[in-house]
Amino acid sequence: MKQRKVYDREFKENAVKLSYERDNMTHFARELGISVKQLYSWRSQYKIKGSESFPGNGNTAVNDDAKALVQLKKEYVRLQQEHEILKKAMGIISRSDL
Repeated sequence: MKQRKVYDREFKENAVKLSYERDNMTHFARELGISVKQLYSWRSQYKIKGSESFPGNGNTAVNDDAKALVQLKKEYVRLQQEHEILKKAMGIISRSDL
């Protein structure tokens, strides 16, 4: 069974930048020891995410807006739970006043 090769961020970025200067992608990929498909995949990822691409170790590239959205969703869930607790408390208090 083949062992998976791991390439660092700098290698990937340099490969992408150099690939735009080369004419023959197949030959260039062979020189780097990677597949053409992998090189095109890196190029498309770099084109979409730019400097945020290739975060490494399974980490997804997350921008500040996405982080803020996750934080707001957590806050929304917490507020919904507090609201439910207060509704139940009001029901208990109103029943005990009778």
